[in-house]
Amino acid sequence: MRIYAISDLHLSLTEPIDPCDWEKALLYKPMDIFNNEWHQHHRKIYENWHDIITNEDIILMPGDLSWATKPEEVSNDVDYLGKLPGTVLMVPGNHDYWWQGISKTRKLVPHNVRLIQNDHILIQDIAICGTRGWTCPNSFQFTEQDEKIYNRELIRLENSLSSIKGKHREIIAMMHFMPTNEQHDKSGFIDLFLKYGVDRVVYGHLHDRARNYRLPDELWGLKFHLVSADFVNFRPILIACH
Repeated sequence: MRIYAISDLHLSLTEPIDPCDWEKALLYKPMDIFNNEWHQHHRKIYENWHDIITNEDIILMPGDLSWATKPEEVSNDVDYLGKLPGTVLMVPGNHDYWWQGISKTRKLVPHNVRLIQNDHILIQDIAICGTRGWTCPNSFQFTEQDEKIYNRELIRLENSLSSIKGKHREIIAMMHFMPTNEQHDKSGFIDLFLKYGVDRVVYGHLHDRARNYRLPDELWGLKFHLVSADFVNFRPILIACH
């Protein structure tokens, strides 16, 4: 079994994609207004994905699939995932406003997409858990409101981790946000990873110059993987093979 990861697809498709005619695949919020490397990024991801992923593979996606703000606006973006091989496991990102209640959201996604919220998914003997996360204490401009959301996300992460009851060989945690501040101070998220024996952490959210603040590949005995689409060159990266 191969486990890949990629996040921050930031899709905004105005109609279903046709891989034979990408010129019709228009975006209502094109990402190349931020950086030219995002030009036709939806096509790059689709073609790179088909080059390397098989139906037997697992793809971890820690958030920011779509710019849609309502459930009824996300259909073209989730259908895009349905046209890709492999099984996608996902937690929400800070821009996934369409993710409104886990039961309702699970009805929106195609058969090859599974969502994690306050629970985990066991694939063979690999336990995969996660939550969105949030800005950590002592981050730049950390506010009282940030602290409330941060504490709520700690509860959600512990709910996810504590739901793992059966035998497992490895625990992989997904978070959209980097689980520390920019100085890489130990956070409540890190404490939970260590408490429950997490092996790897996959996260996204960081783009452009913010990628320079990413965590080292290994710290506190944990392996960290930044998988923002632009950081991995719009190509799912292999993080584990079992």
